[in-house]
Amino acid sequence: MSAGRLPRTLRLDPSDTFVFARAAEPGEWAVTGSFLFFDTDLATLAGKERAAFRSGFIGIDSLGFSTLVVVSEASEAEREAAVEVLARHIHERFGAPDREAARAAAREEIEVAASLCNLPVGSVVAMHRSERDGEIREEFRTLHQRAAGADPLHGRAFHFVETDEDGPEEQADLVGLLNGAFAGAERA
Repeated sequence: MSAGRLPRTLRLDPSDTFVFARAAEPGEWAVTGSFLFFDTDLATLAGKERAAFRSGFIGIDSLGFSTLVVVSEASEAEREAAVEVLARHIHERFGAPDREAARAAAREEIEVAASLCNLPVGSVVAMHRSERDGEIREEFRTLHQRAAGADPLHGRAFHFVETDEDGPEEQADLVGLLNGAFAGAERA
């Protein structure tokens, strides 16, 4: 195994701490983590567990989930340390028969993760995991920074505009609207 690139967990905002039951710490070496779901009835997943299945990379130190990873340089020593940490988890927490079997599984997971890093350092990668025909499938996409001069409002859900008007504040009576909708439905 040679030095090269590996993914690290990335947290751009606190959303992972709300989306997942356990969020990875920023900067952990990461793997896709599909092995966590091999013995799971995927149809029964709900809420945070379903979110983890659909889009969570695994931080190998915490076994927490991260929506995004960033391609990073990894020395041979860092890669070997990542294999050893993951092998310890696979042996102690997931029941590998011995440390060598766990190490082989960890190396395989690290190699899969490294295969995602044939991109420039700093590239951000997201994953979508699904189940098709009884198999777990992973699809990856690279998120790119907007080009200089690109429309800064493109992709925003909200745009706030400051005004100098001192007019009345807009208000909406949502309960009244809801009651009106029920009254209309009852008459129909």
